[in-house]
Amino acid sequence: MTAPSPTVPDPQITQAAPGVWGIRLPLPFQLNHINVWVLADRLENGDAAWTLVDTGVASSLTRSLWEKVAADLLGDAPVRRVIVTHFHPDHIGLADWLCRRFNAPLYMTRSEWLLARMLCLDSSEENAEAGRKFYSAMALDGPVLAALTARGNAYARGVPVVPACFNRLSGGQRLRIGDHDWSIITSGGHSPEHACLYRADGAVLIAGDMVLPRISPNVSVWPAEPYADPLAEFLDGLRRLRELPADTLVLPSHGPIFQELHGRIDELLRHHEERLADAERDCANGGRTVAQITRAMFNRTLDTHQMTFATGEALAHLNHLVEQGRLRRHHRPDDGAWLFTPP
Repeated sequence: MTAPSPTVPDPQITQAAPGVWGIRLPLPFQLNHINVWVLADRLENGDAAWTLVDTGVASSLTRSLWEKVAADLLGDAPVRRVIVTHFHPDHIGLADWLCRRFNAPLYMTRSEWLLARMLCLDSSEENAEAGRKFYSAMALDGPVLAALTARGNAYARGVPVVPACFNRLSGGQRLRIGDHDWSIITSGGHSPEHACLYRADGAVLIAGDMVLPRISPNVSVWPAEPYADPLAEFLDGLRRLRELPADTLVLPSHGPIFQELHGRIDELLRHHEERLADAERDCANGGRTVAQITRAMFNRTLDTHQMTFATGEALAHLNHLVEQGRLRRHHRPDDGAWLFTPP
């Protein structure tokens, strides 16, 4: 076992539920942490083992913190599997290292693995050109457009390696982890096939990014699918999660554990209803561009990283309104930018 650096702080380890421990890992963004989960498991012969859920970003600090988790919590018991809820860098960034470090297989949904693998490997000019075309259609200010299109394949920098093989998770599947059965619940919107894990025994939900206690999960449109309607998928996923018991213990990827699942889902549904109504109203008088709706939704200074999510989320709401027949999308004749107007 590699000895962690003495300058690395002790990881924050808390027992979240019987057989479930939470580890808070730092992130180099404004969203400054991710909660990953360690589940007590067993091998087929009955020996004690562990299952890990999500990984943190790929960095030397995160690796050192995992080494401390191995020393302080995991001990000599092997890791049976590494589960990744979805393809975002804070969830999959260190998956390859963890799988190699603990000689454990990767488990995730097929859509998430395929997208992570593709984005990790694709630094083609075609990919870059799709990004330039996508952001140019938003009518962004020159410096903002230049910053977004200059990022290149930022995903590959955050996720340097995705394992070349994996075990597929599917919605409705059950995994026996230790003494408990966990059901896989998949949802789109935040990502293509996000996996939550639900344990009926004790009503525990490892929610990933689908339900967060303090912020609304990002729902964005991206250059590869500019006319997509991810918000419809996200809202449908929230409504299906609301069918779980009201007193479900929610273990989110960001923020504290909470137990008001129905109330929080209702808040998120209302939040998006309000944003849709605001965007529809803003577009009523002469139409609006993506850049204008972004400024209306996020009336504050955003760095380049935040702007990618803000523009994507503004477009997600506009595309949803188009799909509902509440807006129309046009191309401005002077510059080809998207303009959204009443039908």
